[in-house]
Amino acid sequence: MINPYIKKHHEIIRNRVKEFAENEVKPLAHELDAKEQFSPKLTKRMGELGLFGMFLPKKYGGQEKDYLSLIIAIEELAKYDASQASTLAAHNSLGIGPIYNFGTEQQKQKYLPLLTSGKNIWAFGLTENSAGSDSRGTKTNGILEEKYWCINGSKKFISNASSELSLGVTLQVVTANNNGKKELSAILVERNTKGFKAEPLKGKMMWRASDTAQLNFENCKVPKDNLLGNIGEGSKIMLETLDSGRLTIAAMGLGLAQGAYEMALTYSKKREQFGKPISKFQAIAFKLSDMATKIEAARNLLYHACWLKDNGHSFGKEAAMAKLFCSETAQEVANEAVQIHGAHGLIKESEVERFYRDQRILQIGEGTSEILRLVISRHIGC
Repeated sequence: MINPYIKKHHEIIRNRVKEFAENEVKPLAHELDAKEQFSPKLTKRMGELGLFGMFLPKKYGGQEKDYLSLIIAIEELAKYDASQASTLAAHNSLGIGPIYNFGTEQQKQKYLPLLTSGKNIWAFGLTENSAGSDSRGTKTNGILEEKYWCINGSKKFISNASSELSLGVTLQVVTANNNGKKELSAILVERNTKGFKAEPLKGKMMWRASDTAQLNFENCKVPKDNLLGNIGEGSKIMLETLDSGRLTIAAMGLGLAQGAYEMALTYSKKREQFGKPISKFQAIAFKLSDMATKIEAARNLLYHACWLKDNGHSFGKEAAMAKLFCSETAQEVANEAVQIHGAHGLIKESEVERFYRDQRILQIGEGTSEILRLVISRHIGC
């Protein structure tokens, strides 16, 4: 279908990522999921393909593409494996994004060339036991001691933070507390900092081949110059980063929905009952029609939000709408895809079973559906 937002270079990117996903990701997806194993090899390959820092200038190792190019790459990868798509999404939007958008030239020169090559990845440390939807619930603190920040605290459910490729994390920390009013700042903390411990989180229902970690900081001394932006701008940096991050989660929802739909369509044409393919029964045909319609609506909503961002327009409301709609579309489509597969969709050997599990985080991460409805309601003046 012709889409007015898509240009020739977008199709080139889509085809390149599709070839990578079909030939290198898909054959490993089931095994990596079963073993809960992060793949440094596939991550490095993404870097070699130019998928990290796609929207960065070439002087930092980027490709100087628009944000829609990244979204299409994530969408295409999510059609095959949400774990690899989540690594790509988190590293670009939450890892590279804050350093590029808020870092000093010295910080950009130091970190970005490493983070665009595939040799290293970077994390985003916001969530804690007390901080999630309430981003100001942060308790991890950073005290300035002459030339160093001394950091103590912990972070939870952090992507790309514990593998051998992880270079560091952008932390939101409390740098002052005046009569209960927190001053929140963002600080870059390298993985090899003494007192920084990252423990992989196992037993996940979804994204089992992605790197998710619990982070602990005990008297970590970080150079004063590792402050990102200005003191007290932590909340601004984190929330603006999440606006762009929501577009990547929306892309994961869109890609996952497309993948689940294609599996269901293919299966319905092969599975016969009462002497004919089940796709010929109205009950199944209507399910597939609704799935295709919702996916097309989700794609146009997401691409429009990306167009706004790429053309310098405000996009916070549209990013929230896209993330909400795409993630809930993924849930609905994955559910119907399992229904169409019947009992065959309920066993571990079935790809659609993995898609059903992987979609569940999309209504939670980077803004729950409830928080997104709150964000949207504020934009429309409620």
